[in-house]
Amino acid sequence: MSDPRPLPRRLDPRERPARRRAHTVATVLRVIAASLSVVLLLGSGWVWYLRGTAEQNLTRTDALPADGNSDAAGIDGGATNILLVGSDSRAGASQEELREKLRTGDSGTMNTDTMLVVHIPADGSRASVISFPRDSYVEIPGYGEHKLNAAYSLGYNSLDAEASTEDRDAAGAQQLVRTISSLSGVQIDNYVQVDLLGFYNLTQVVGAVEVNLCAAVQDSFSGIDLPAGVQEIEGADALAFVRQRQGLPNGDLDRIVRQQAFIGGVVRNLLSAGVLLNPLKQRDLVEAASQSLTVDSELDLLDLAQQLQNLVAGNVEFLTVPVADPNGRIDGSSVVVLEEPDTIVAFFAALDGESEPDEPADTSTVEPAEVTVEVYNGAGIGGLAAEAQAALEELGYGIGTVGNADSSDYTTSEIRYGADAAAQARTVALVVPGARLVEQDDLGDRVQLVLGSDFTGIGQETTAPQDDPPSGNQDRPRTAADTSCIN
Repeated sequence: MSDPRPLPRRLDPRERPARRRAHTVATVLRVIAASLSVVLLLGSGWVWYLRGTAEQNLTRTDALPADGNSDAAGIDGGATNILLVGSDSRAGASQEELREKLRTGDSGTMNTDTMLVVHIPADGSRASVISFPRDSYVEIPGYGEHKLNAAYSLGYNSLDAEASTEDRDAAGAQQLVRTISSLSGVQIDNYVQVDLLGFYNLTQVVGAVEVNLCAAVQDSFSGIDLPAGVQEIEGADALAFVRQRQGLPNGDLDRIVRQQAFIGGVVRNLLSAGVLLNPLKQRDLVEAASQSLTVDSELDLLDLAQQLQNLVAGNVEFLTVPVADPNGRIDGSSVVVLEEPDTIVAFFAALDGESEPDEPADTSTVEPAEVTVEVYNGAGIGGLAAEAQAALEELGYGIGTVGNADSSDYTTSEIRYGADAAAQARTVALVVPGARLVEQDDLGDRVQLVLGSDFTGIGQETTAPQDDPPSGNQDRPRTAADTSCIN
């Protein structure tokens, strides 16, 4: 018996493009429908529900001081500046969480290891995230010059022992806000703080974040153990990734780049349709954020999220406050020396302006015979200065004073020079791979080579690399869309 069902009609080739267009249109309509469903949820009380969820769990603190902040110069145009602080506090973590999640065996103290200002212009079309090295040597209002990460503890300990922990935390946050505001010349509008356990919990909701390491890393202090290349990390690995400081070529500056790269990955995750169009994800994220963050008394997380809803990853830019010397030493302590205050204020004031094109960098050099270099042993290794002297002389360099440096614990070699000897210093740098150029006002036309423990010998003349270094001191700022490898 023949099958009464009609055979499927063979599609005429001329009809296939139309069928594909119809499928594409249907897909677009489904996306639009999903978007509209979110809009309807928002309009029907979803924002009210999320806001209520946030307020139920948020920890708030009186972080914005009555003085020393509102009188800052500020940036025109109604921009918002948020101080984002990451602390290494383990308060509230159980012994199991300390061991399994945070990979640390102690309760720690309240140190502000990560400090960033998130600058958002009034239209919310882009955002600038500016990092401050924790060891920046700065003026802390009322206390003189200290490392930046001392600001919070100075404020915290300014109250007498009878004060509540909440009041002491608020005093610490206010002192940090005053310091950042005074340093940058901008008014801090909101304050957000997250501790180690809070960071861990947030990464669990955001999901695995893609990062790209130039080389494999292993460090017992942070607990990191990751291979080279592109990979996704979350939880304890993510925490170790942003905390590692030991063993990085550029120390804290590399850690800052790590943090910027990780935040960039978080931004890419958050801007994906999987989060934006999924009410359950929205709820989980709000719950995790509200349970993990300490914020000022005025911040509305939902309003902030709506302000940023038009962002794309390429419009989130990461920068570091201008640094003059990342390996400075003051009173025997290692510090990060920032540029002059006027330079830093101008840097922040330019965030909303049209930037002028950079002038081409001066890369001029001279003949080795035109250079006289003083050689100092800063590594404490016997005969190192004499070895460098002989090698430089063989290459035709003139030699001045040879001896020991002011300290024997330099880890990075430095080429110090006066304003009139920049070309000569660059000429020395050609044959001392890895040495850091440091301009000093008091040297005039002199050039000094201070040998650190990284010194491996005088090399043959090389040319400066054409590509940006992978991490630490890029002239080109990163964006959240940047997935290039880092240290």
